[in-house]
Amino acid sequence: MAAQADRVVAELTAKGVDVVRVVFPDLMGTERSKELLVEQLPAAVDRGVAFCRAVYHTSPLGDTVPVPGGLDAGLPDIDIVPDLDTLAVVPWEPGVATCIGDQRGGGESPRAVLGRIVAGLAESGLRPVVGPEMEYYLCVPAGAGFTPYSPEPGNVYVSGTRGDPELHLIRTIRRLRDFGLGVLGGNHEYFPGQFEINLAHSGALDAADRAFRFKAAVKDLARRDGQLATFMAKPFNEHGASGFHVHVSLADAAGSNLGADESSPHGMSPLLRHALAGVLRHAPALTALTNPTINSYKRFGPDTLAPWLIDWGLDNRSAMVRVPPDRGAGTRIEVRLPDASANPYLVNAGVLAAMRLGIEDGSEPPEPLEGYGYDAARTAVLPMSLTAALAALDGDSELQSLLGKDFVTSYSALKRAEIARFEQWVTDWEFREYAYHI
Repeated sequence: MAAQADRVVAELTAKGVDVVRVVFPDLMGTERSKELLVEQLPAAVDRGVAFCRAVYHTSPLGDTVPVPGGLDAGLPDIDIVPDLDTLAVVPWEPGVATCIGDQRGGGESPRAVLGRIVAGLAESGLRPVVGPEMEYYLCVPAGAGFTPYSPEPGNVYVSGTRGDPELHLIRTIRRLRDFGLGVLGGNHEYFPGQFEINLAHSGALDAADRAFRFKAAVKDLARRDGQLATFMAKPFNEHGASGFHVHVSLADAAGSNLGADESSPHGMSPLLRHALAGVLRHAPALTALTNPTINSYKRFGPDTLAPWLIDWGLDNRSAMVRVPPDRGAGTRIEVRLPDASANPYLVNAGVLAAMRLGIEDGSEPPEPLEGYGYDAARTAVLPMSLTAALAALDGDSELQSLLGKDFVTSYSALKRAEIARFEQWVTDWEFREYAYHI
């Protein structure tokens, strides 16, 4: 490893890189980092880079949430060890490279949680392949806040400068092209200022790495342009929400798709049907990971273009799980439950854990949804609040066992503290609703 690190330092130096940013995802999926001079990289690989463990338990506003082994233990360190396979030069930041790190010992690290799930599937000869699709809003300053970039409605899939007068999309995909994210292209989405950029499919850990970097990069590039890119689930009352859809297939060690079977119902192998059934069965608990904020649940509901019910369908975008029409090497499921605010590592970990549980118990999915899928009389409803989702996670011992006790304890504590802060906060809605009439 030391020899590899020395070789990497020489290669980076030859490219004019003198700073390496060592990054890792916190529980929310936010990029946390330290900048090192490039000559310090071998020592970092050998000993790790020290961070306070409480970074995992820090809210978006900087509050440190009390989690066992955090505040009560005197705010101890963790060591983040750079994974040199993830090293990438930042195209828009001269002299800087970035490298994702792993927490030594794993613990509550989202990347480690996903790594354990992937390793467990590998023991059964299964290699999960994931293709992420993420939507976001680009916003511009307006008074004391922000408003959607290019406010014209109805610009879904429009071309040229309609809906994108300053060519944000073209400039962004060009700037991201050389960052190793597997960017394929993008489009203006349904609502004003909403965009989607598609990433190539790959192994589950690599796909999460690229989605994590993609979110950080889009936000960074927007800030450099004096704008705000937000992956918040529903940032505006008058507009729809942003999703984070994941296409998942299962392959064998040689890379052959295991989901297709022309002799089985709908051309889906028993393995894929069992995996799909696992996602449906564990959907209530899974929601705590895929829809991780109080705001997330304002995305749900009838006619929202977002899942609301626990169902699946054949090429049906109103279902929670869609099976695209491709068969053969393209056979897969598309889980449409997550929203854009979710941590990519936890999305992949939760979905794959649920799929593994379905495979292990051999469960079968119900009949696929026919027609438009927003009739609550036909099937179960997803949790409609973060509180309900966390309760479902608490009650799903099978999913918890795969995710790991340390992670679930820390994640639940962080999220319950978020709920407690919100319940004590007086909102603009309350003032407008009550102040002038009571």
